[in-house]
Amino acid sequence: MRFYSLHDRSRLVSFAEAVRGGLAPDGGLYMPGEIPRLTPGAIASLAGMPPVAIALVAGRALLGSDIEEDALERILGESLDFPVPLVRLDERTFILELFHGPTLAFKDVGARFLARVLAHVARGERGPLTVLVATSGDTGGAVAQGFSGVDGIEVVVLYPSGNVSPIQESQFATLGGNVTALEIAGSFDDCQSLVKQALSDREVAARRSLTSANSINVARLLPQTLYYFIAHGALDTREAPPVYSVPAGNLGNLTAGVMARAMGLPVHRFIAASNINDVLPEYLRTGRLRTRPSIRTLSNAMDVGNPSNFARLEALFNEDAAAMRDVVRGSASTDAATMETIREVYGSFGYVLDPHSAVAYRAWQEYRSADPGAHPGIVLATAHPAKFLEAYDGAVRAAITMPERLAGRLGKRKLAIPMAARYDAFKGFLSTTG
Repeated sequence: MRFYSLHDRSRLVSFAEAVRGGLAPDGGLYMPGEIPRLTPGAIASLAGMPPVAIALVAGRALLGSDIEEDALERILGESLDFPVPLVRLDERTFILELFHGPTLAFKDVGARFLARVLAHVARGERGPLTVLVATSGDTGGAVAQGFSGVDGIEVVVLYPSGNVSPIQESQFATLGGNVTALEIAGSFDDCQSLVKQALSDREVAARRSLTSANSINVARLLPQTLYYFIAHGALDTREAPPVYSVPAGNLGNLTAGVMARAMGLPVHRFIAASNINDVLPEYLRTGRLRTRPSIRTLSNAMDVGNPSNFARLEALFNEDAAAMRDVVRGSASTDAATMETIREVYGSFGYVLDPHSAVAYRAWQEYRSADPGAHPGIVLATAHPAKFLEAYDGAVRAAITMPERLAGRLGKRKLAIPMAARYDAFKGFLSTTG
């Protein structure tokens, strides 16, 4: 498959070059030149398959010409070596639990896939590779632990000071070794901007090899399409095509879902479930994108005021807001509504949602009330609630068991380096380290 920059569709590059660069030289995000389409028979064959087998069917369609069969099978097997259960709450509501990986967040699949793909495409190269990643919470831990101890790769995690949970921070800011955490005095959007500037800086590129592990990198984005195929395989094939309610921050998960639909996956509709940082829901209402500084909320991984993947999402709909509106509905929730939803779901089902998944659940319930049809709703649960203990109280908090792989990081010494949200400071760091 060939990939093009959203800033210049005429220049096509290989998958390896797109992954290795992270961002195109002109600053654009990479997109597939064409999206392969699975036959209805191939889609039907997914029913009841285990997740890795489903991933291999979809992965072959996406990357079969770019990664050898045995390597792709190994990479997918190692990236998805944990369960991805579809939990039924009521007759029309399902929860797709994407948080059973090493860092208990949906980013684990993409981060582990990227780490292995980078090692595959960079084999035989000399010199270290520096992986830059901006995080609003879960990406940092998933990438840091996915690359921790990997020879020839240095990881730099940029995160907004005070805007990630203590448990999230412990997963990337206490590792050391080949992982450096930079605590930025600003927002996630500031962190993301610093990464993009560095990737486009030829002076820095002349000194060290850089790439990104955010969903800026197409190899972080593509494996997220697999979640939707896995959900389809677990859903009773007699069900009508589902509505997917997706927590919406930097829009990587939603973009991947739209790509899965373009590959032939039956989908009735998507809900872009936002907190009060409702950039995409506002665009869907008005047809205009209005980026702005993000506001801190309980669902901190969605505190994004300038989502990078909007450009990809828009490209999938040919820059047509009306076409996007036909497929994607928007919703926004306050923190008070999020906590009310968490308490209601626990009271009704004994099930604890994390704040991000609660935003998506509430959006699905609102949609369901307005459209009482036969379509089931699949809510993407993106993180384990134990990562947000400080948000809960009472019976809900008491019901949360702290997994050992989280508890083991608490109390470790924080190794983060404080830094101003200025590119000259970040460039100076990149120029004097590594």
